[in-house]
Amino acid sequence: MTDIPGMEKPSIHTLPQIRDRITFLYLERCKLSREDSAITVTDEEGVIHIPAAAISVLLLGPGTDITHRAMELIGDAGVSIVWVGEHGVRYYAGGNALTHSSRLLIKQAQLVTNQRKHLDVVKKMYMLRFAGEDVTHLTLQQLRGREGSRMRAVYRKYSTETGVPWNGRSYDPEDFSAGDPVNQALSAGNVCLYGLAHAVICALGCSPGLGFVHIGHELSFVYDVADLYKTEITIPIAFQMAATHPEDLPAQTRRLVRDAMVEKHILERMVKDIKYLLTEMEGASEAIDTEGDREPLYLWDNQAGKVAYGKSYKEEQWL
Repeated sequence: MTDIPGMEKPSIHTLPQIRDRITFLYLERCKLSREDSAITVTDEEGVIHIPAAAISVLLLGPGTDITHRAMELIGDAGVSIVWVGEHGVRYYAGGNALTHSSRLLIKQAQLVTNQRKHLDVVKKMYMLRFAGEDVTHLTLQQLRGREGSRMRAVYRKYSTETGVPWNGRSYDPEDFSAGDPVNQALSAGNVCLYGLAHAVICALGCSPGLGFVHIGHELSFVYDVADLYKTEITIPIAFQMAATHPEDLPAQTRRLVRDAMVEKHILERMVKDIKYLLTEMEGASEAIDTEGDREPLYLWDNQAGKVAYGKSYKEEQWL
């Protein structure tokens, strides 16, 4: 055994489950490489080693270079990479599954393509966001109206508490400085939340693009999941940042968001909530554990449902 940080490449069964990992790390103006099973980060201050299997998301900001060997390790460890622009306004992401099972993905596709079941998932999302409210009897249009009223009340609450004026959500992806401080902080914080949601969705083998409230975008389900936690994470932090005027608002916002995610167990809750949303029977989500699964590969059959893969079939078998 050498003193070099890292260890042998782990199998998918020995990798930490997504709920056990660090939420995210933000890096900029540095070079990422690899040393055994550790990611090395080099900047003008020196080199640090980060165990790849302990991270959920790497947020890579401007001035970041990454080697092929580092990306190889990141892919093997199931780490999501989120590329962000200056101040985190622009957002690009990629992630790997920590499961070989397609069960949740199939369930997600079934729910999103059935109008009644689709609406049931939307109602479950609203009930998660507004605890204690029974929305089962409301139409989709009534749900949108109630959400609008609740969100306006949330913004008014924090505006009154902090003394920070709120004139609505407004930002320019091309010009971060054009927004007021509270909108700048919201943009910086939401990117962190989107990155974590993207990582969990991919780790569970779900599709980021098959959303229920949001549709038509490659990250629709990411926005669905992130919205579940904005009122308790990014919105109060954004008003706090706007009220205190820190020297580096985006960096301080990211730090507070990361601390809040850990304190409120957001990563673990995302895993549980996604499984709950994609499960029709009450309590069944506890029995679903797709992380690390090696589900057998089958061939689809329109009569039997599925048949064995890896064997040679004879024509007379199907006559």
